[in-house]
Amino acid sequence: MPIGYEEERAMTNGSKVGFRSLIIGCGLAFAVACTPIVRNYGYIPTDAELSAVAVGVDTRDTITETFGTPTTTGTVGESAFYYVQSRFETLGPGAPVEVDRQVLAISFNSAGTVSNIERFTLQDGNVVALSRRVTEDSVASNTFLRQLLGSVGRFNAEDLISE
Repeated sequence: MPIGYEEERAMTNGSKVGFRSLIIGCGLAFAVACTPIVRNYGYIPTDAELSAVAVGVDTRDTITETFGTPTTTGTVGESAFYYVQSRFETLGPGAPVEVDRQVLAISFNSAGTVSNIERFTLQDGNVVALSRRVTEDSVASNTFLRQLLGSVGRFNAEDLISE
C-alpha cells in the first residue's frame, strides 16, 4: 500500500515533534545538571545571640549551655572555643568548592571567663603549609625473600659455635 501525501506529511510532523522534544529534554537536563548543589556544615551563633554574651561574666559552661558544644577548642588549656560554619558548592561533576566560611572565636582568660569574641571569614584565612616529616620503614620496602637472600654471607659460623 503506497503512502499518500497526508500520511507522509503526518510522519514528517511527528518526527519534527519528537526531535523538538528531544532537544528540549536535553536542554532541561543540561540546565538542571549545571545547577550548583549547596551544602552547609557546622553552626555559628548569630549576632543577636552573641549580644547576650557578657565579656568578663560568662564562663565556658554558660557558653556551652547557650550555644552548644563548640566545633573545636584551643589546644592549650581550652583557652578558646571555635564555632565554624562552611558552605560548599558543587557544580556538575566538579569537586566541591568552599564559597563561604565563618569562624567565631570566643577566648577565655585564666579564670575561665570570656575575654574576647572575634569573627573571621574565608577572606581572613591564610593557607598554612604543613611540613610532613615521614620516616621511611626500611623493612616495608624489602620483601621477605630479599631479606633472606640479603642475609646470606653476613653471619659467621664461628660466632654460633663459640657460645
